[in-house]
Amino acid sequence: MEWLNYHHLLYFWLVVREGGLAGAGKKLRLAQSTISGQIRDLEESLGEQLFTRASRRLKLTEVGSVVFRYADEIFTLGRELQDTVRGRPVGRPLKLAVGVADVVPKLVALRLLEPALSLPEPVRLVCREDKPERLIAALASHNLDVVLSDAPVDSSIPIRAFSHLLGECGTDFFATQKIAVAHRRGFPESLDNAPMLLPTENTMLRRSLEQWFSAKEIRPNVVGEFEDSALLRVFGQIGAGIFPATAVVADEIKRQHRVQLVGRVDEVRQRFYAISVERRIKHPAVLAISEEARQNVFG
Repeated sequence: MEWLNYHHLLYFWLVVREGGLAGAGKKLRLAQSTISGQIRDLEESLGEQLFTRASRRLKLTEVGSVVFRYADEIFTLGRELQDTVRGRPVGRPLKLAVGVADVVPKLVALRLLEPALSLPEPVRLVCREDKPERLIAALASHNLDVVLSDAPVDSSIPIRAFSHLLGECGTDFFATQKIAVAHRRGFPESLDNAPMLLPTENTMLRRSLEQWFSAKEIRPNVVGEFEDSALLRVFGQIGAGIFPATAVVADEIKRQHRVQLVGRVDEVRQRFYAISVERRIKHPAVLAISEEARQNVFG
């Protein structure tokens, strides 16, 4: 019978969890060379390489990623075993760690994530918002299960990740009643020289809008640019100008911000992706998000 050395597996697991040999060494109070030797023993017993070196950092191989997921499950069960024996309450909801790119509108993120909380089994949702590139790095180090973004993984990023299209939709323009009434007739030409609130130039939506404005020879009067889509809508709510938003959350925007639809532009498409390290999504909650998005949110 083949036996697995769980001490070696624990050292490997902690190296991944702590982000490298140095962090694991502090946690275990062992020299890095000792931990490195134990991991080599684990690799020899498994007959597979678990790490490669990339820019002086350890990077999990594909087999290493699989081993880490099993190790995470094993040591989580071990903690639960101790809690059960000692009479401590044990609840084990399914954990879903999600990275939400800061360019994804909050209302869209809410619509996409809602199905994860409707599963028969309890789910503990952990959300982190950041720049897409930092979230992809966290995904690669297995600190996240999935990343929601408005763009696929950039091919220039040296990380193995897969982009799963959740869906796409057009773009709506909203404004307070007075501004909407003034610019609804003759849309979209009525947007020429109209007061406009836009996302900043580093976003996919802004680039798509600029191309569309240019094609239509529309030159809006840009009175504000915002990185935060929620803040952009708040300024639209007080009558600072017309603002674009994702068509699938049109009803929520009208109700929440007390604004009216000026017009819809189907040519300006907004796409949303679930990015994972797996070619085929397996996490039950991520599967629920994907299926609901394709069938109902964008379907």
